[in-house]
Amino acid sequence: MYDELYSAWRLEMENAELGSLPPDFYVRLADYLHRIKEENRMTDAKSVKTTLLQHEIANTSRMAQELILTRYRKLVKTVVAGQKVLSGSLASEEQQMYNGVLPSAEAYSRFAASVLQGQLPMIKVEATAQTAEAPIVHKRVALRFLKPVPSIIGADMKSYGPFLVEDVASVPSENAKILIKQGLAKAVEVG
Repeated sequence: MYDELYSAWRLEMENAELGSLPPDFYVRLADYLHRIKEENRMTDAKSVKTTLLQHEIANTSRMAQELILTRYRKLVKTVVAGQKVLSGSLASEEQQMYNGVLPSAEAYSRFAASVLQGQLPMIKVEATAQTAEAPIVHKRVALRFLKPVPSIIGADMKSYGPFLVEDVASVPSENAKILIKQGLAKAVEVG
């Protein structure tokens, strides 16, 4: 994940245009940060590994902050310019925020245009609320945990866990894929 974060960070710093991120980028980034912080907490404070982990945490946190802020600025600049953002270039959390901001930006543009035409602008709050897209629904997967797992923040931004061995829980599919891939859980077929 560190290499992927570095590549995304570098792309955003070197280009004026908004780069592309996979939909689950921030979920995996948050999971990665959580894991290395937990690993750092569990290691001997005087070990070389602890020092290396602390540097990795600091670098990861700094790049993540700069990446998020830079992408936010580019996204706002694009919206203010009245341009559309390609939906495939945004992570799912960014897409949700973009879907929430876009109707307001469009309403503001209509407001400004009517004032410039010498007309009294008619502002309808209900119309803006109706044009907002429905929230993204995260598909959920039932899992049986094979190892203890601390609390996690799901793709739907809700908290899940902590989980003990043999616990069964339903989590967003994005998180389930990561937990299964790491060998922490196994999918449960609900029949």
